[in-house]
Amino acid sequence: MDILIIGSGGREYSIGLALKKDKNVERIFFAPGNGATDELGENLSINDFDALADWVEANGIDLTIVGPEAPLVDGIVDVFKKRGLTIFGPTAQAAQLEGSKIFMKNFLARHGVPTARYIETDSLEEAYKFINSLEAPIVVKADGLCGGKGVIIAQSHAEAKQAAGEMLSGNAFGDAGRSIVVEEFLDGYELSVFAICDGKDYVVLPAAQDHKRLLNNDQGPNTGGMGAYAPTPLVNDDIYAKLDERVIKPTLKGMEEEGMPFTGVLFMGVMVVKDEPIILEYNVRFGDPECEELMPLLKSPASELFYKAAIGDLKSAKIEFHDKYAVGVVMASKDYPYKNSEPAEIIIDEIHHEDLKENAHISFAGVSRGEDGKLYATGGRVLVCVGLGNSIKEAQERAYMLVGQVHYAGKQCRTDIAYQALKA
Repeated sequence: MDILIIGSGGREYSIGLALKKDKNVERIFFAPGNGATDELGENLSINDFDALADWVEANGIDLTIVGPEAPLVDGIVDVFKKRGLTIFGPTAQAAQLEGSKIFMKNFLARHGVPTARYIETDSLEEAYKFINSLEAPIVVKADGLCGGKGVIIAQSHAEAKQAAGEMLSGNAFGDAGRSIVVEEFLDGYELSVFAICDGKDYVVLPAAQDHKRLLNNDQGPNTGGMGAYAPTPLVNDDIYAKLDERVIKPTLKGMEEEGMPFTGVLFMGVMVVKDEPIILEYNVRFGDPECEELMPLLKSPASELFYKAAIGDLKSAKIEFHDKYAVGVVMASKDYPYKNSEPAEIIIDEIHHEDLKENAHISFAGVSRGEDGKLYATGGRVLVCVGLGNSIKEAQERAYMLVGQVHYAGKQCRTDIAYQALKA
C-alpha cells in the first residue's frame, strides 16, 4: 500500500512513523512534510488540492490521510472524493464541527449532546448582557479557525467584555472572530478523547490529557500543547460508556441525519464535572501532541485503521492497543509562543541505553533540513520526546531521559508532563 500524508507537523510525522513499521505499507509520501519526514518517506512540494489529486491518481496512491484542520475545512476531501480517490477525513460540510464553533455548539444543542450554557452572537450588546449573567471565569471563543488560539478564559467580567470587543471588531482574530461564542466556565478536569469514525461505526482510542500552558503547574500563556500522556487513569469505564451513549452515537446519528456523515477523527474536548462528561468543543483531526502518544500505543496495523475508516468498513477491522502508557514532552524554541526564534542546529546524542532505544523516540515537528544536511529548529514547537512504559511513571522517566539527549540553542520544555496522573 502506498500512502500520502497531508501536513507538516509532529502529528503527521507520528502517523508516518506508525505506517513505517506497518508491513502492509510500501511507500509513504508527505505534502509538504518537514525537515525530518524525508527519513520516513518522500516530501512533495504540491499545495493545490487538484494538483495533489492529479499526482495521487498518476502515482496510484492507495490512501491519503489528512492531518491538519485547514485543508479539511477548505474541502480537500470533497476534491478527492469527486475523483473517486480514497481519503481519510471529513468533507468540508462535516468539518464545520471544527471550522465554526457556532455551528458546533448549535449542533450539540440540536442533538442533546451535553455542553456548557452559551450564546452565539455578532452583537456586542448581546455579548455584554450574557457576560453579566455569568459568574467569572467566562469563556469567549472566536467562531472560526485560529490555530488553537481562539479561546479566551476571562478571569473577570471586564476581561470577558474586552475579549468579546476585540474579537467582534476584527482586531483579535480577523474574520474568524466576527461572530463569537460566550459560554459558562466549567470547573473540572479536561480530557482529549478521539474516535475514528467511518460515518456509522467508530473506534474509541485511549483517552489522553494535554498540557496547554507553557510553564509547569499549568502556568503561563496558552500554547498549541506542551505535552500529553495516554491513557489517563482519570477516565473509567463509566465515563467511556457515557461518552458512547450521550456523545459519539448521537453525534454520528445527527451528522448522518443532516446529510453530512462523519468520516475521520472526531476529537472530543471533554470536561468532566462531578463524573459527568461535558463537551467543550469538537475538532475534526488528531490533537497535536496527543497523536504522538496515541500512535505508538496502536498494536494493530495503522494502515488498517485509517483505510477501513476511509472506505466505510470499520466494522470488519480488528483494532487493538498495547497495554502500555505513553508520555510525550514537547521541546519548543527559545521565544515560543511569543515570536519566531532564530534557526538553531539540533544535536542528538547517540543513545547507548538499549532500554531507551526500544522504548522512546522523537517525533519531529518544527524542523528544517539545511543545505549541510543537518536538522535545524525552525518552528515554535520543535519536536516531541515520547517515552513508553508499563506505568505512567516509567513512560515519563523515559521521555525525560530522551529530552536530555537533545540539544539546540534556547530549547525549552515543561518538566512536569503527566503530573495530574501521578498525583491522582
